[in-house]
Amino acid sequence: MNPHLALLHPYPFEKLAALKQHITPPEDKLPITLSIGEPKHSTPAFIQEALVKHLPGLTQYPTTKGLLELRQVIAGWLSRRFAIPVSDIDAETQILPVNGTREALFSLVQAVITPNANAVVVMPNPFYQIYEGAAILAGAEPYYLNTIEENVYLPDFDSVHDSIWERCQLLFICSPGNPTGTVMEKASHQKLMTLAERFDFIIASDECYTELYDDETRPPQGLLQSAYASGNTLFKRCVIFQSLSKRSNAPGLRSGFVAGDAEILNQYLKYRTYHGCPMPVPSQHASIAAWQDEEHVRQNRQLYREKFTAFIDILQNDCVIYRPPASFYIWLKVPALTDTDFAQQLFAQQNVTVLPGSYLSRECNGINPGANHVRIALVAPLAECIEAAQRIKFFINSIT
Repeated sequence: MNPHLALLHPYPFEKLAALKQHITPPEDKLPITLSIGEPKHSTPAFIQEALVKHLPGLTQYPTTKGLLELRQVIAGWLSRRFAIPVSDIDAETQILPVNGTREALFSLVQAVITPNANAVVVMPNPFYQIYEGAAILAGAEPYYLNTIEENVYLPDFDSVHDSIWERCQLLFICSPGNPTGTVMEKASHQKLMTLAERFDFIIASDECYTELYDDETRPPQGLLQSAYASGNTLFKRCVIFQSLSKRSNAPGLRSGFVAGDAEILNQYLKYRTYHGCPMPVPSQHASIAAWQDEEHVRQNRQLYREKFTAFIDILQNDCVIYRPPASFYIWLKVPALTDTDFAQQLFAQQNVTVLPGSYLSRECNGINPGANHVRIALVAPLAECIEAAQRIKFFINSIT
């Protein structure tokens, strides 16, 4: 067996299941699950119809590179969304459809890392578990950047010593952040591109929450957008990951894409050809329909805004609670208890499930930056989110 498997940590939801084991919540309270970032809004009918219409495509082996029409549609979306002339996005060499960002985030690391004793993958802390697991299985060392309240929950890249950047082969950034919802600005992207050029590493930007934002006039900045505006029109050392899971409420479609540096994607395509993971043709046609429509995405954002407003209005006088600029998460600083005790007792007393923040992070520089926080995913219907907020309010008042 791969010896690196022994180095993997249990997945956060495995830990959560163990935390809840042997606890019987009150039977008079219906369960409300806000721990998993799985959208519960309906997948738009036109996406479902496109999938069904093209089911005869199941008779075809899909190509790893995907349909040219899909790649062209994605190029058009990138152009509209990130203010990049479509003529400067090559659908043939700079875009690759993938089966959701989770699979792509993991496999890209396996393709680009040169395994050696010094290889480092830098990532935010807390983080999406795939970043760490992918680094470990590729034979690299994860290097964690604490995202703490004092830094507005953004990584402090200035704190990284040159000796780490010299070993860095890949940097993960996540904006909007999971679990914090914080957004990186153009200046941060520019700083990282300068570092990437100086120390010769790749920037992998996980952007699957960019389409869920609070202010309709201020969509989050994308890495390719910053690269192009800075004169890096070939997106050198930059790759982004996008998905329909959150944007279009289609997590089961397993559809996303990787875009950016053509040289990197050329080698990644070679890896994926052997990896054996092309997107089924019907899914590609459903994706074509999804990337061409923005109205359902605007409606989706409005639903989340309503839930954020209602949830925060109920709790704002009982705890410190922030409205994030993007994503569908509340990164709640818990009062009185540890994050694990808070989550466990909330489930035991109120039948509401949230995720302890320490399950999403590692101890680094003497602290676990996720400790004393819980991640609350506002994915349930509005009425359930309101009910959950009321139960959490009662629980907080009972322990403070």
